[in-house]
Amino acid sequence: MQNRLFRFSIGRPPNRRITLVAIGLACLLALAAATAFLTGQEEHEAPANAPSPTRSPTSHTKDPAAKTGPVARPPRISDPVQYAKAAAEMLWTYDTRTTSHDQQLAGMKAWMTKESQYNDWASVSAQMPDPLLWSRMADQKQHAGATVAEAHYPAAFKQALAESPSEITKAYIYAVTVTGKQTITWSKHGGGAEERSIILAVQCRPSHACSLVAIAPRIAP
Repeated sequence: MQNRLFRFSIGRPPNRRITLVAIGLACLLALAAATAFLTGQEEHEAPANAPSPTRSPTSHTKDPAAKTGPVARPPRISDPVQYAKAAAEMLWTYDTRTTSHDQQLAGMKAWMTKESQYNDWASVSAQMPDPLLWSRMADQKQHAGATVAEAHYPAAFKQALAESPSEITKAYIYAVTVTGKQTITWSKHGGGAEERSIILAVQCRPSHACSLVAIAPRIAP
């Protein structure tokens, strides 16, 4: 069947490129998004001179995303890297056997920031197949799981932040690169796996849990 294997991830970006500048993010973050795919693997460390989000009593840096609904619920995490890892796993995971198209979209939207001036829902929802393709995937009982291998602040983000540390305090939005593997399975013992890499814009204001802002655009060399 055509389109039997749908890779639900940033591996197939939409035709309309959505830049972080277009949603009002600082030039600092746009620089990170544009160059992060050109950087090598970086060590996982906080950007130099960056104000760290203050952890609230209800936030936990290791709190995993809840698995109680069709789509994992956003965890109460105040660390940008840990939240980005959880968000990437959510974006790379789906199950057409138990989750409708509308349920998948609603579950994804729950991860988004409530601040409308920064919320780029279009860049996230564009990763979803249309309802017809989702139904065809469901006919094949297609589902996918994900394993996150590593996450880090891109070198360009750390450099730009070191040069203008006050920029982060305008919206507390961090760029995080996440890598991992997505495993897809469908009926009649079909399946496959593929390495994944994604750059997420994550908002972590002091004393608040993190939220997802956008999927950064994929920029070719």
